[in-house]
Amino acid sequence: MASIDRETVDSIVCLGDIVGYGAEPNECIDLIRSRGIPSVLGNHDEASIGIGDITFFNRWAREAMLWTSVNLSDTSREFLRDLDFTMVVDSVFLAHATPYEPDRWHYLFSDFEARMCFSAFKQNICFIGHTHIPIIFTEPGGSRLIVNVGSVGQPRDRNPRACWGLYDTESEQYELKRVEYQIDKAADLIIKAGLPDFLANRLKSGT
Repeated sequence: MASIDRETVDSIVCLGDIVGYGAEPNECIDLIRSRGIPSVLGNHDEASIGIGDITFFNRWAREAMLWTSVNLSDTSREFLRDLDFTMVVDSVFLAHATPYEPDRWHYLFSDFEARMCFSAFKQNICFIGHTHIPIIFTEPGGSRLIVNVGSVGQPRDRNPRACWGLYDTESEQYELKRVEYQIDKAADLIIKAGLPDFLANRLKSGT
């Protein structure tokens, strides 16, 4: 947030999965709520309030999900229940996973998979997360974009720094930002909470 504030942005949006792997789910939700940041629903958000199916999660994610569901406050549950799968802010389409069937939690890794997604929104640009890997897909024969911003925590591109994206709606310029944060502190909190060590260790490796 400090890095974002230094850029004096006009608005902030969240691409979901506010909770799921870390040891401070309520604090994360409180931060989003206190700053009035619009957010879409992520699959971990959904599963944490008992709506989503966790059978497809790996064992570490399932364990974290069960822990999170027990430790969420009533206020946090209510906040997550009110989130939608998609939204449009300043002519920008937002989804956690994909604009196509956003409630099915498809993963978008390739240009082939992206083709179907471009037909699911009308805006010039769509921002997503879900895979935790920063990447940009361009519409075949066009100029529209689907941008995966990456992840504030749990990146998968071997760069442990947090990701966020800066988008200028007037110039339509996008810049990926990488931010140092207290990884060791976040990892220690995960271990102290009794969550799997694997989730703490991967913060440091970015895998």
